[in-house]
Amino acid sequence: MTATLEENALLRYPRAHRRFARGSMPIRFRTCVAWLSAVLASAAVAQVPEDIQRFALAAANARDVFAKPFAVIDKPRARLWVFDERGQLMRDSAVLVGAAAGDVAPDDIGTRPLSQVKPHEKITPAGRFVTEPGRNTKGEDVIWIDYDSAVSMHRVRNVPRENRTQRLATPTVSDNRISFGCVNIPVAFYEQVLMPHFGKQTGVVYVLPESQTREALYPFLRDSL
Repeated sequence: MTATLEENALLRYPRAHRRFARGSMPIRFRTCVAWLSAVLASAAVAQVPEDIQRFALAAANARDVFAKPFAVIDKPRARLWVFDERGQLMRDSAVLVGAAAGDVAPDDIGTRPLSQVKPHEKITPAGRFVTEPGRNTKGEDVIWIDYDSAVSMHRVRNVPRENRTQRLATPTVSDNRISFGCVNIPVAFYEQVLMPHFGKQTGVVYVLPESQTREALYPFLRDSL
């Protein structure tokens, strides 16, 4: 019988298991077990949706990715995949994306303060983007998706009353649409996966459309049919 993730977690801490075997496990330890279970789950081999894998292989075969690892973001799934230069999965993660549906942000969105962005304008734009490492106005290192539109990938932020970190941990995707357009990434994934590949050099990120076909946006898909 396959052990549960919780059982695997306890096997890693046998002393703690013996100490609390009689049902007196304190809340703090149960919290640690839940956290370790989540880590083990995220480390499991992921199954890439068939349409995402086809897209990645088409991009790699078309030599559209600079022969480097690249990323694919699907907004309806609120998920990001990082592939190697051959189109094979490296890692993936849940993400937070723009609160509004749509593929095109207003032309002047990058020049406006956040207080002047209307709810229906909080869009993560779709397209093929050549990313660039940089810093935002607060000095935080980010990975620019579209500098002119002020859209970047960055570590998830603790915004009051928005529970962004908790949203990343839920199994649902409807609550992952919360940002002004930037892609919020779990801190560990950002630092361990994105920074080595996108944090010091340019790269390619595809943000898939949700209001038009992929073939209309990416010519290499038409060529691969």
